[in-house]
Amino acid sequence: MELAGLAARLDRISTDDRILMVPMDHGITLGAVKGLKDIEGTIDAVTRGGADAVLTQPGIAPRVHDNKNGAGYVVHLNASTVVGPESNDKRQTGSVKSAIRAGADAVSMHINVGSDYEPEQMTFLSELCEEANEYGVPVLAMAYARGANLEGDDPEHDAEYLGHAVRLAEECGADLVKTAYSGDAASFEHVCESTRLPVIIAGGSPVSDLATLENVRGAMDAGAAGVSMGRTIFQHDDPEAMTRAVSAVVHDDADAEDALSASGL
Repeated sequence: MELAGLAARLDRISTDDRILMVPMDHGITLGAVKGLKDIEGTIDAVTRGGADAVLTQPGIAPRVHDNKNGAGYVVHLNASTVVGPESNDKRQTGSVKSAIRAGADAVSMHINVGSDYEPEQMTFLSELCEEANEYGVPVLAMAYARGANLEGDDPEHDAEYLGHAVRLAEECGADLVKTAYSGDAASFEHVCESTRLPVIIAGGSPVSDLATLENVRGAMDAGAAGVSMGRTIFQHDDPEAMTRAVSAVVHDDADAEDALSASGL
């Protein structure tokens, strides 16, 4: 029965095994920034634009359901703030049971592989996966390479570290994994090949809409299952159009320039 429930819930947050998720849990981290004050309007816009699912912290659930236009809902279960003592130290904000009560189709958590807080986060991820499995609830692991124990000029985008991060997510029992994009399709193939889980990429901080879409195109060409893109979409001047453009790449296999043009951006 759990496997049937798991499959059904995965279907609710994806389309034909591809995923366009818009995370909007940033209010706990950054405060009520642009795009999150009227989170109801933003959720309506991105789901009209083609988002398969939205993601928030559990306390925001009452503001989600009436505005998501039938899209899936993921509840995120750990966090930190930019004004706290250590942003890599993500602490638990809920449980699988509380997420189910909030109407979640899936749960997620963030782990910083290579940080001093990796051991505690790895324990939480493993325990979360075990609890979620009892209820047939999918777990998205947001597995990043971040921390003082990593080497190199840009370890957060190093394909070897990212490959380790996504493999860790699988080893701990996650059902899908989000990580940073390594910067090009050739290196990101290693990341996708490091796990049998569906890999989705974070939005990052590209310099333009076209650069964003080129990153999405590169990730999809490397074998990714989609994206989980937050500020790049919800802080856009036209979140619905930007979602539509990303959806064209993820779901319709459009190239970046065609997707940009078709969305009206």
